[in-house]
Amino acid sequence: MGTNTDPYQPGEKRHRVTRRILETLLEYRHPVSITTKGKLILRDLDVLGELAAMGLASVAVSVTTLDDGLKARLEPRTASPRARLRMVRELAGAGVPVGVMIAPVIPFINDNEIEDVVARAADAGAASVNYIMLRLPFEVKDLFAEWLAEHYPLKAGHVMNRIRDMHGGKAYRAEWGTRMRGRGPYAKLVAERFRLARRRHGLEGSRLPALRTDLFRRPFEQRSLL
Repeated sequence: MGTNTDPYQPGEKRHRVTRRILETLLEYRHPVSITTKGKLILRDLDVLGELAAMGLASVAVSVTTLDDGLKARLEPRTASPRARLRMVRELAGAGVPVGVMIAPVIPFINDNEIEDVVARAADAGAASVNYIMLRLPFEVKDLFAEWLAEHYPLKAGHVMNRIRDMHGGKAYRAEWGTRMRGRGPYAKLVAERFRLARRRHGLEGSRLPALRTDLFRRPFEQRSLL
């Protein structure tokens, strides 16, 4: 849950759709992984804790920056960096396997924070830290260019040039295996910085545990499809 859109949108506080889904998953012992930047996830620690105790849940918290000003420009109306690290700490404290995802890494905008984010994530109890390089498919490219021009006009050309360098002269290439990381010297430098930072904090090679799939309870009314 959360790879297309965050399951903890503001409306979730009132509608409780994600909460009901988690309760259903718990009832039928169905595994779930969640990616979110929404602090409302802490409301559901009870259900997530039960799922995690059976090896059925993990969470990835998106921490894009530690800078409140950049967060406000890049991700307005979302939880603060401090709140997101508190999410990591409380999830880990409740026994829920939790990792941090630095996404997106944007050349010359937040890439200077890589080591600091890894350090703070490790201190908060993250079991893993990973990253995704900025991706600009389709109309996202134009929206991002407008955002750059508004907030970082003196850097805009430099940022876009580096992005194109990672994608063979294009703003985005969708090839599996490279679209999340890019290619070339800059992409290799970022990958090496992450590797060293993770090693420094005991997270090298770490990842969230695989979730169990052998506990599923078939609903009584469900018939075989064979």
